[in-house]
Amino acid sequence: MDINLLKKLINMVEQSEITEFSVQEGDLKVKISKNSKSPSHVNVQPSFDYQNAAIQPAAFPKQSNEVTNQPTNETKSNLHEIKSPIVGTFYRAPAPDADSYVQIGDIVAPGSVLCIVEAMKLMNEIESDVSGKIVKILVENSTPVEYNQPLFLIETV
Repeated sequence: MDINLLKKLINMVEQSEITEFSVQEGDLKVKISKNSKSPSHVNVQPSFDYQNAAIQPAAFPKQSNEVTNQPTNETKSNLHEIKSPIVGTFYRAPAPDADSYVQIGDIVAPGSVLCIVEAMKLMNEIESDVSGKIVKILVENSTPVEYNQPLFLIETV
């Protein structure tokens, strides 16, 4: 299922009086529900036989160059968080032997690919929605991320 379709479904539920919405596409079941006091959340449940699944090592090697723990003297008002739109595994590069999409200090524009979040063997490109400079990468390569988890801090221009 396409990430853009999921975003549209979430927006549809948020803007309507619907409190719960479910859809199934093949083995993928998506349930979107909202509480009147909190924003909607997505519950994705793949139909999968975990007992007979083969365990495979991660496809990308760990890269720990300049990712976290770098202090920033920027004020919070001009920093924009890029958050994960889905639950999955965070990758900084398109392939294990490729360069990272972005580094700290890189200038990005809206639509610039920042990383990949892999969910259910689908590689979802995460793009910037603002112009600015990457000041902090908040997640280590090849680590799991949650829905709405901050991934990058961008100093807006």
